[in-house]
Amino acid sequence: PEGYPKKLHEEAFKAGIQGVIYDRKWGGTRPDDFDAFHELIIHDEMARTGGSGVLGQMAINSMALPPILLAGSEEMKRNIARDVVQGRNNISLAISEPGYGSDVAGLETSAKLQGDHYVVNGSKKWISGALIADYFTVAVRTGSKADGMNGLSLLLLDKNMPGISIRKMRTQGDHSHHIGFMTFEDVKVPKKNLIGEEGKGFYYIVYNFNHERFIIAAATSRMARTCYEEAVKWAMDRKTFGKQLYKHQGVRMKLAEMACRIESLHDMLERVAYQFSQGVADSKMGEACALLKVQASRTFEFCSREASQIFGGSSIVREGRGAVVERLAREVRSSAIPGGSEEILLDFAMRSTFAKAKKLRSKL
Repeated sequence: PEGYPKKLHEEAFKAGIQGVIYDRKWGGTRPDDFDAFHELIIHDEMARTGGSGVLGQMAINSMALPPILLAGSEEMKRNIARDVVQGRNNISLAISEPGYGSDVAGLETSAKLQGDHYVVNGSKKWISGALIADYFTVAVRTGSKADGMNGLSLLLLDKNMPGISIRKMRTQGDHSHHIGFMTFEDVKVPKKNLIGEEGKGFYYIVYNFNHERFIIAAATSRMARTCYEEAVKWAMDRKTFGKQLYKHQGVRMKLAEMACRIESLHDMLERVAYQFSQGVADSKMGEACALLKVQASRTFEFCSREASQIFGGSSIVREGRGAVVERLAREVRSSAIPGGSEEILLDFAMRSTFAKAKKLRSKL
């Protein structure tokens, strides 16, 4: 129930992993030639373990800290950034609510300004790293419901603030990296903990969506490849009807389909990484990152299914040669839903494409 030891993050920093994506002024170890390919390699290699969880907070920190580095006060940055970057503390992103997942503009957790404090009430659900985090970047409604996305703001909350309660949620696959349900009851938050400007919270959230989808896709691609790798090794060792599995044409066809989809996905990943590395504006990467994440989760789902079929009964028990494939099968939905569900992202990509097409047509 305690998850993995927080101490691992300090060890990861000493090993040159934890701080590599962060600027040196915040205590990071980012090399001078750092680009998106460095991050692609990091999350690809971290996913080789055969499932998310251990050190999963590294990815969450990289989603929850950027809004502070982008818009937070200098005092906030000094107090928070270095300890998170160097693995002494963690920070989680608290956006989703029981009634609002992809519909971020509808969030209801309220923050009412009373003197020099905001009073926060509401709840957050599916919060990754909720029990391992020391701080939270929390989306709250400072405006009216009618204001929609323009009524949202971001606040920095300390886990020890009175009125915050957190419980662990048992999930399908990831048990070592706490997913939590948070409740806020009259939590007093100093006004200085406002991240950026009031009413600009939606912008700060969206600013980091492309990065989030890119790193999810990088890890997901590796998990699909691991399914393929395990299936190939099994097909060479396992014998049925007097011959090795890979000598059955049907098994070879399954492996070939897996390989086609995995290599196509990796090409797509590297293309997006190249665009980022060449300075393509984040605002122009929305459609590419949305489609990338969908391609990744669908490739993983296909490979998980086919690897399970190749392993047969060994894929449904948590032991033996099929244990990795069984573990990965419980990770599929965690790649397809968080960070934007497949349906939401596909619709977003096409709506954005048609909006651009209409602008181009109007100029002809």
